[in-house]
Amino acid sequence: MTTQNVNLNSMEEKLIWFGLTLTYPFFAFGGLYIMGSIIGWMILAIVLLRWYVNGKDELAIIPVIVWLWIIGGLFMFTALLIAHTNWDLGLAKTIKSSIGWAKGWALLPLFLFLGAFVDIKTQLIIRAVCILSFQTLIFAVITFILYKMGVNGDLFISPLQVIGGPGESFFKVSFFGLNPESGAGRWRFFTPWAPAAGFMACLFLIFSCQEKDVFWRRVGILGSLVMCLLSQSRAGWAIYIALLPLCLLSKYFRNPVCLVILGIAIPVILLLGEPIFNWLNTSYLDLKASRPNSTRVRNTLEVLALQRWESEAPIWGHGIVEKGPKIVEGMPIGTHHSWFGLLFVKGIVGFLALAIPLIFTSIYLVWHSFKSKICYHAGLMLAVIICYSFFENLEILSFIFWPALLWIGISLNPLKSGEQHA
Repeated sequence: MTTQNVNLNSMEEKLIWFGLTLTYPFFAFGGLYIMGSIIGWMILAIVLLRWYVNGKDELAIIPVIVWLWIIGGLFMFTALLIAHTNWDLGLAKTIKSSIGWAKGWALLPLFLFLGAFVDIKTQLIIRAVCILSFQTLIFAVITFILYKMGVNGDLFISPLQVIGGPGESFFKVSFFGLNPESGAGRWRFFTPWAPAAGFMACLFLIFSCQEKDVFWRRVGILGSLVMCLLSQSRAGWAIYIALLPLCLLSKYFRNPVCLVILGIAIPVILLLGEPIFNWLNTSYLDLKASRPNSTRVRNTLEVLALQRWESEAPIWGHGIVEKGPKIVEGMPIGTHHSWFGLLFVKGIVGFLALAIPLIFTSIYLVWHSFKSKICYHAGLMLAVIICYSFFENLEILSFIFWPALLWIGISLNPLKSGEQHA
């Protein structure tokens, strides 16, 4: 793929570039989960070696908020160890869960640190995401034709599954899947399941709208749109629609005139609050009714996780997810929702370990978004991540949304996030 206008000046930038642009080749043999889980640690090893040999770069600082994320990650690991001890889960499960932590929750502070500490060009990330979005568009066209021809969408499960992971879906290679309730085609692309594809489509939109090259910007946005539509993710559709004006009209939101308009619009919205609420509520209920079984399973999992957390392990959690009863079709308790999952697995300690740095990061990005384009778009990415934390488990998807974490990390370094670097 072309690297025109994007110079790869370091091994760290090369790893990021090829880690993104070679996503589909890795997916083709079921190795994407492994690549996405270790790429951050590979970059960290290079960074530490370079820092030891050459010394610290002037832009290489670790912001206070990034330290909060690092401390939060360590608290999650502490909760993991204590919960395994409390529930006598044994050394083997403790080691397995520790590796899972390194491939999951630890990736959040890791990539935020790398974004803040390492000299990475923002245009490199944007162009790489646009290329990946373009590849997604090509993949969608080809597989849609195959779907219409009646070809079986599932190909194989990679033998790399023996290395271990959250489930076989992370190693499954397929063109498309089928909606279990409607029987229609449903695309997950390179992600473990279709709703995660909707998640990535929203992030791709934010990246693509920043591309300066007209061709790559258009194909990036088009690829993200097709990805969102074919994923059939209810949350993805809603968030994508909300993002469109925020991305495409972002240059107007720092204009004082825009603030005046908002000041007039807010009282009007308040006066029309009841009819607007009724319309939104009706739309939400219709959306939930589109896949009632999925909604029922998710709601039941949340109730079970909350009840068992309160009654059995309020402080440190249960240490691991547990297979659910028949009423939730065997789905593990502690999945499908980041916050209830944290409470169930890591207790209130794990919950606060994510909530506290997330709150401070949100405040920081909102405050600085009016004077920095990087912070503005980082705020949009963080908003998408927060929204999806109520539909997905961020831990097991961190191996694919790490580009957004890198970007947020860049935005948290004031030496990188000013207008002159945007």
